[in-house]
Amino acid sequence: MVAILSQGLGYGIVLGFGLVFAAIMTLITMIQKRFLGEKVTSEEYMAAGRSVKTGLVASAVVSSWTWAATLLQSSSVAYKYGISGPFWYASGACVQVLLFSILAIELKRKCKNAHTFLEIVSIRYGRKAHYIFLFFGLLTNIIVSAMLLLGGSAVVTALTGMNTYAACFLLPLGVIIYTLFGGLKATFIADYTHTVVIMFIVLLFSFTAYTTSDLIGSPGRMYELLQQASIRHPVSGNHEGSYLTMASSNGLMFGIINLCSNFGTVFIDNAYWQRAIAAEPHSTVKAYLIGGLSWFAIPFTLATTLGISAVALESNEHFPTYPNRLTPSDVSAGLVAPNAAVALLGQGGAIAVLLLVFMAVTSAASAELIAVSSICTFDVYRTYINPMATGKQLIRVSHAVVAGFGIIMGVLAVILKEAGIDLGYLYSLMGVLISSAVMPVTFTLLWKKQNVTAACVAPIGGLVISLTAWLVCAKLYSGEINLATTGTDQAMLAGNLGALLGGGLISIVLSLMKPDNYTFEATRLLKQVTDDTVGTPTSNNSSEEISIEEKKEATPGSTTVELATEAFNAEDDAKLAKAAQFARWSSGVLTVILIILWPLPMFFSNYVFSRGFYTGWVILSIVWAICSTIAVTIYPVWESRDAFVEIFQGLYKMAFGPRSTAAV
Repeated sequence: MVAILSQGLGYGIVLGFGLVFAAIMTLITMIQKRFLGEKVTSEEYMAAGRSVKTGLVASAVVSSWTWAATLLQSSSVAYKYGISGPFWYASGACVQVLLFSILAIELKRKCKNAHTFLEIVSIRYGRKAHYIFLFFGLLTNIIVSAMLLLGGSAVVTALTGMNTYAACFLLPLGVIIYTLFGGLKATFIADYTHTVVIMFIVLLFSFTAYTTSDLIGSPGRMYELLQQASIRHPVSGNHEGSYLTMASSNGLMFGIINLCSNFGTVFIDNAYWQRAIAAEPHSTVKAYLIGGLSWFAIPFTLATTLGISAVALESNEHFPTYPNRLTPSDVSAGLVAPNAAVALLGQGGAIAVLLLVFMAVTSAASAELIAVSSICTFDVYRTYINPMATGKQLIRVSHAVVAGFGIIMGVLAVILKEAGIDLGYLYSLMGVLISSAVMPVTFTLLWKKQNVTAACVAPIGGLVISLTAWLVCAKLYSGEINLATTGTDQAMLAGNLGALLGGGLISIVLSLMKPDNYTFEATRLLKQVTDDTVGTPTSNNSSEEISIEEKKEATPGSTTVELATEAFNAEDDAKLAKAAQFARWSSGVLTVILIILWPLPMFFSNYVFSRGFYTGWVILSIVWAICSTIAVTIYPVWESRDAFVEIFQGLYKMAFGPRSTAAV
């Protein structure tokens, strides 16, 4: 793709806009401290005071789950598989957030003062399990961070000609600054701002393509162009080679890969646990359900617009690669959306995509920075290096980790770029590497019978199974093992299924052989950190409120999380239990609809969309995006209206109020 924008504009957006945005976020953090009385304690910095409301948490969930891959790979699979691609991308990565609402509310019930999910693992299973899940947790953050920068730098380079390596290091710069100053609360504010921009750009592209564009202008015209494209370039594995059908064997295969791999990047990524930790207890379930359904609209609507537009317009002289089709390497690198945007809006489309990707990369990067910071601070430093650390010491360590990992992110992206690994490959591979830990982590909160052996063996055993299945399938299917053959859908499907199912089956079998009977009393007694007193290691705890059995379960001497007695509130627990029940049935029903009842009848019926049905499909995607925009941009403001009033009153008094005069 020939760069349509200047390098100067690329550096201006990546560096200049990033620093300006960081300054604005830092200013907002200072205003909150001044007029809302917020103090930067360790709990506020790492857990946002555990008081964030529904709308803001939902917006943060959308933002942190909107990676560069969300915007780029969703359009790539639309280009490859037709209209099934956007749906399977959206549904295959949406249900994990919906189902995570179950873990989020159970976290509030069973360990409301946790800072990371690894603290729960440490208390329940001890040091060996903690090491294992620490590895998987950090590996997840590393993979996600690398994907963010690989996708973002590829788009920046393609659109502006900016040096790829410079983009890898400069993209996280502004994020590091405002995360250092504001911690988790600053990332929530930044997430909201990013989400607003992303949603409005998605709507801009949708209305342009389907209403005002001279090249398309209506769903009916898009339908005609897709029919013509199906004749010129029939899609292998699609019924009648059509782009206008859900009956796509390769699309379904991608959907399964997507489903398996994204369980790992939600359930094992501490960023999503932190949003649950920061949420008000009664807001938790609603936030994840609203966030998950709102996020669905981003890949579904954007890819149904840009990904499908690329198919429809690549034979048009306005398309950047005309008269050639996009190369497989360009598609895998995520360059479908930028090309379609340029065809639709010229330089304006290029700038919109650049801004879109910048927002996605920086918002998700901020979530990863604070997630890694929390793990290194609480699960490494406080657990194994300085168990007596005060809150102030923890903040200093967190600052150092944010700065250090921000640099490491760039280094990792450069290494992978040099190794020839692109966004598409890494996106499919991530489940092979991390999804074996999904079921053991889930059982940690949801199943009292999972024992220590199962928790330790299942993730490692599942990883061995997944790697074996991945490589053996690549060898059997392609005859050799290399970067190309291991990246096939068949090999990735085998590896992802092996990871998710293997880890789960091992855990179930080992736990049933010698079932545990954990009561979660020790996890409920984890207390928050104060900034003026040192903590007390678990091994020194002598509280008689913790039973002998629970002390064994907490593995005394092997962890350093601080325990303290706390009165049990039956009324609060009853409310949370009711919310947990609602989370189970609501997320379960939505999952069945999105994965089975909606797509599979259209797959097995070999239905090819009619003009009217396709028009309805497009209208549904746009209406869904509008509703999502209201939910995650307007609702958070309405919910926080009292805080806004308080801030504006404070600013007015500061500007126009009476000033005291000192005596001379």
